[in-house]
Amino acid sequence: MTSTAHPPKPTTDAWGIDASWLDALDEEHTVAPATIERLREVIGTPPDDLAERAPIVARPGDPLEVDEAEVACEDGTTRHVDGELPEDFPLGYHRLRTPDGRDRRLIVSPGRCWLPEGWRAWGWAVQLYASRGAGSWGIGDLGDLRTIREFAQQQGAGYVLVNPLHAVAPTAGQEDSPYLPATRRFRNPVYLRIADVPGADSVDTEADAGRALNDGELIDRDAIWALKRRVLQRVFDAGSATPEAEQPFRDWWWHQGQPLMDWATWCALADEHGPDWHEWPAELRDPRGAAVAAFAAAHDREVAFHAWLQWLLDVQLRAATEGITVIQDLPIGVAGGGADAWAWQDVLAQGVSVGAPPDAFNSLGQDWGSPPLVPWRLQAADYEPFVQSIRATMAGAGGLRVDHVMGLFRLWWVPSDGSAADGAYVRYPYEDLLDIVALESHRAQAIVVGEDLGTVEDGVREAMAEHGILSYKLLWFEDDDPAQWPAEAMAAVTTHDLPTIPGLWTGSDLAEQREHGLGTDEELERGRASLLAHLGKVAKRATPAQAVEAAYRRLAGAPCTLLSATLDDALAEERRPNMPGANERPNWRLPLPVPTEELAAHAGVQAVAGVLAEGLQPAKTPAKKKPSAKGRTSKKK
Repeated sequence: MTSTAHPPKPTTDAWGIDASWLDALDEEHTVAPATIERLREVIGTPPDDLAERAPIVARPGDPLEVDEAEVACEDGTTRHVDGELPEDFPLGYHRLRTPDGRDRRLIVSPGRCWLPEGWRAWGWAVQLYASRGAGSWGIGDLGDLRTIREFAQQQGAGYVLVNPLHAVAPTAGQEDSPYLPATRRFRNPVYLRIADVPGADSVDTEADAGRALNDGELIDRDAIWALKRRVLQRVFDAGSATPEAEQPFRDWWWHQGQPLMDWATWCALADEHGPDWHEWPAELRDPRGAAVAAFAAAHDREVAFHAWLQWLLDVQLRAATEGITVIQDLPIGVAGGGADAWAWQDVLAQGVSVGAPPDAFNSLGQDWGSPPLVPWRLQAADYEPFVQSIRATMAGAGGLRVDHVMGLFRLWWVPSDGSAADGAYVRYPYEDLLDIVALESHRAQAIVVGEDLGTVEDGVREAMAEHGILSYKLLWFEDDDPAQWPAEAMAAVTTHDLPTIPGLWTGSDLAEQREHGLGTDEELERGRASLLAHLGKVAKRATPAQAVEAAYRRLAGAPCTLLSATLDDALAEERRPNMPGANERPNWRLPLPVPTEELAAHAGVQAVAGVLAEGLQPAKTPAKKKPSAKGRTSKKK
């Protein structure tokens, strides 16, 4: 049987563009004809034979659109299929060959993400960069994540949720937002703990200068990265004198293949020519061109350095997350001048960016600055850009949070010569994408959460539930009592883009919004009153700490699979990490007020942990087992 939860597409044209859209109040808006024509030009026309060579995404037992074929499986075996996949067909990425010589990718998915039956847990949501401690150099790092993981385990937490850890350009002018990385496949070396780098004890690490960076009121990524890079280069150069010291790294690098080579080469090119590949010499803009190959050969040590940084990150992340699920965040896209956009420029749309239409929270709409993937080009690329991004973000941690999960169904495309309000929705092959997420989740044994906040069209949440992707419920947004929320969800009070409980309670967040001109006094007061009403019964003279405890006590009544608390709330931090639209504000640069080593003993942290632990069995890392096939819905192709 096929799924019945399909988002409606009554006005979608052959390019996947919706001619109209509904806002949060169910009011219909018509897209300007000029916008549709512009997006059609950007999308282009797929080849006539795309349907015959695009990947087939299916599940064991599904009928196929080919009558007879040989399948070269990942494990090296060959299997014959005749009209449908056998129930025992192996999951994975295979090649299907028909008698007439056609060859295409066959992706076989379990259809549902990995989630241990009956498992529930509470955990901490952490902006890692903000969580700096005595061993940090001005920014929270993977050593701090290890400390947080250890005290979270001691408190009985079952997981930690962290901001995106993806890499940005290795140059000056470091990008502050974790949601606009240069790549979704590799991590940011600014998170390395220098003292834990092999060989660091044999060189001058300038540790005093590093620790002095903690004295800054704001996180200065440029200063931090300049110092860390200088020291890391010193360690790398010293290690190259002893080939045996490099062997573990070289072995790891060999197994990473072309993607890491592309990333490391892009970094070396960015060091020399700047962080936007569009501004490089023309011959270097083609990642498969002879000029790039010659550059990599002539700069092999520089390329190796950037690959080595990724090896260090892999080692330190695995040590930091050992024994607990760490849910990593997947941004909706990447910087247009970055490494992924360079490597996959034939798959990404040029001249448009991803955003959001006008809504109750932003009357002008939003432009997030990331170029979108062209749906048919993504299919022609065997979905590989999407597969690699999902797999890399899950790696070594056990969990994934998909930012703006609605983007797997449709994305708001904004033409570069217009405002965010001048965009339109473009549809994606969401069933295939969700099945790929389920396959990667199954392989990594990783829990998946979809951030489905904002305007969500009918059918999206049903499709998520069918695929075992947890929904996201916020106390700030839900009118129902938390006790009425669904079990298949992560429950939280707030997010990095919304007020902290202390900031809301004291009114300081409202004052900051007013300072940055984010609405009229009436609009801001009305918004604050709405959020306060969701706190429930809290005495007017309550302290911020008391308001925090009351909010999380209410949240603890939710039957959701995951209960989430922010360290910002627990520490009575009044400033939210990010205030959208406040461009003069130091977004993503605010450190937490308590050092990492002192978090476990903090009264607010202990109080929130105690509240969420009530009613939950002691949370343990979920056992590594295969997901149940019960409830799987087949999908005809």
